[in-house]
Amino acid sequence: MALSVSNVAVRDAKGDERKLGEWAGKVLLIVNVASRCGFTRQYSGLQTLQESYGPQGLAVLGFPCNDFGAQEPGTLPEIQQFCSSTYGANFELFDKVVMAEEPYTTLSQSDPAGPVAWNFEKFLVGKDGTVVGRYKSNVEPDSAELKSAIEAAIAA
Repeated sequence: MALSVSNVAVRDAKGDERKLGEWAGKVLLIVNVASRCGFTRQYSGLQTLQESYGPQGLAVLGFPCNDFGAQEPGTLPEIQQFCSSTYGANFELFDKVVMAEEPYTTLSQSDPAGPVAWNFEKFLVGKDGTVVGRYKSNVEPDSAELKSAIEAAIAA
């Protein structure tokens, strides 16, 4: 059976608890983000994905995390300001997380199972809340592999 994240509770930017199931019917790209990482430039590509596929049902969800190399030391307002001013990124950012809490305790069970290795690892979630793909940090947002998987998930 495919792993579902619909019942996973997360904290939004205001600190309110929300279930990922609130996005049922949308394709989600869940990414742990950091502002001082070698992959930080991916914010731009993630924003492009949101703009390109958002009207078709994609939601990019960013979860700032300071677990890897202390590369996200800022407060959430600082992170939001950095993303907006540096990369024009306005996709949804959530409260800062650690890998030992949701959504990552559930996501790390998806195939291939195992802990998140670094910042900007991506999880693609289908409209029904099941994880349909997992992509390491070095898979760029504009890669053919990721874009075709997003298109397939939207079409499903």
